[in-house]
Amino acid sequence: MKIAITGKGGVGKTTLAAMLSYLYARAGRRVIAVDADPDANLASALGLSQAQIKDIKPIAEMSGLIEERTGAKPGSMGGVFKLNPRVDDIPEACSIDINGIKLLVMGKSKEAASGCYCPENVFLKRLLKHIVLDPDIVVIVDMEAGIEHLTRGTAGAVDAFIVVVEPGSRSLQTARTIKGMADTLGVRHVFVVASKIRDTADIDFIEKNIEGMNLIGYISFSADIVQADINAAPPFLHAPSAVVEADMIKKSIEEAIAR
Repeated sequence: MKIAITGKGGVGKTTLAAMLSYLYARAGRRVIAVDADPDANLASALGLSQAQIKDIKPIAEMSGLIEERTGAKPGSMGGVFKLNPRVDDIPEACSIDINGIKLLVMGKSKEAASGCYCPENVFLKRLLKHIVLDPDIVVIVDMEAGIEHLTRGTAGAVDAFIVVVEPGSRSLQTARTIKGMADTLGVRHVFVVASKIRDTADIDFIEKNIEGMNLIGYISFSADIVQADINAAPPFLHAPSAVVEADMIKKSIEEAIAR
């Protein structure tokens, strides 16, 4: 199972990514959780302390490694460098184990922009493609509000592309934009998960404004999730009702892609 999760900042996509990672790990699966959002928060949502998080070096900042593998100095543009660098050892060598979940923090190249042709960006995209194509692991990717790290080859291997939305016009506009970007890359399954739901009116509002996308579940507004965030604690261990909802989302994803 390969799941990429995106959405406007603050909608709860990192919370969902962490919960799905824990659910698959609890089921006995090998899980790699990839933080591909430059505003990296997945480590905290999985349960690392702030002291531990400070010791994490994003892969995009591993200048020596990137230069060794691509043959070009990070930060350089153009020139000649390897477009297919070796990355097969990176998931094991550069990941952090959190309760049986392997976390990889990608980071972002300083030159990152649409179409960036720099060593860091090539290396990150190659690494993500390698991970997603591995048939033996569950991959949960926490992405930014877009699909910058995806290539056409990677997108084709993703089983489910989840857009997390909250009841609000800006969040839904972001979802529609992401759906258009995903379509251009040939993503097969684009689903919507509603977050911070207070009542059925919120769900009705979202269903009326997702323009044909499939709403497969929701996470209710939860004081337990808010408190877990305040305490820098993993919501999976402190918000039991949200875990039940996340498990329903997991099952809905699996049923939808099996059709």
